[in-house]
Amino acid sequence: MAWIAGLFISFSTLPCLPTLTSFHINMVVPTKKAMNQRLASWTLVVGLFVVSCVAELERFEHAGKPDGSLSFLVVGDWGRRGHYNQSQVAFQMGKIGEQLDIDFIISTGDNFYDNGLTGVDDPLFHQSFTDIYTAPSLQKQWYNVLGNHDYRGNAEAQLSPILTKMDNRWLCLRYFVLNAGPEIAEFFFVDTTPFVTKYFTDPEDHVYDWKAILPREKYLNNLLMEVESALGESRAKWKIVVGHHAIKSAGHHGNAKELNIHLLPLLQTYDVDLYINGHDHCLQHISSSDRYIFLYLKIWKKGSD
Repeated sequence: MAWIAGLFISFSTLPCLPTLTSFHINMVVPTKKAMNQRLASWTLVVGLFVVSCVAELERFEHAGKPDGSLSFLVVGDWGRRGHYNQSQVAFQMGKIGEQLDIDFIISTGDNFYDNGLTGVDDPLFHQSFTDIYTAPSLQKQWYNVLGNHDYRGNAEAQLSPILTKMDNRWLCLRYFVLNAGPEIAEFFFVDTTPFVTKYFTDPEDHVYDWKAILPREKYLNNLLMEVESALGESRAKWKIVVGHHAIKSAGHHGNAKELNIHLLPLLQTYDVDLYINGHDHCLQHISSSDRYIFLYLKIWKKGSD
């Protein structure tokens, strides 16, 4: 039986004591602000159910709530035509989304199984997205990145504005910045699949869509340069990086060594508070005992890689 986890995160300026009740966690989390004797609090609600090289980062704005709070759902590794409990999880996401009045949804990639989309006219887009996430509370903006399964199809199709015309909730880019609320939080979406060397040197029976990635070294250098520039310019209270692959993981796939070499130093240098990813199909919360505090959350589904 497959499992999927949905994640809800709400940011607040009110202090709270750590409690744990039925997938609802209130936590006081020390971040870089704590180094200056300040505490930032956040509420994490986890619902677990059986069930082309670009010149610069594009930026998007998403207003928070009038009271200064921000809430959103995160899901990853999900596009299954409603099978493997995708429909059941979508139903529960709709209930939680209504209860918590979410602002938007984030996808950490592997949006369409097993081999992405064949093109913008692939019926899988409707069968795995539009026809599944039908609850009123889920009719919000979706911010998506690509996973390794998405690169096994026509990766450009998921980035096409044609899909947005079909379903105006859909927004997918290789990497971009989302400014949510008046400097409440900034999200830095990173295309992690091209970092993983084995997809190039040992693709097995898979064919990856690298048309816009090659030459790989140039693409990755541009990506890292733009992400570093955006992180350095950020004045948000919370800096959150989103990618598909794990930097740290105790799961099946383990640590992505390339991300530890190239991406983790940027998170450390620019005091990133949270890294969110999918890929490893297990739910983990990993914090660092180093000078800076990092939280790694795997949004998962048990089944295919």
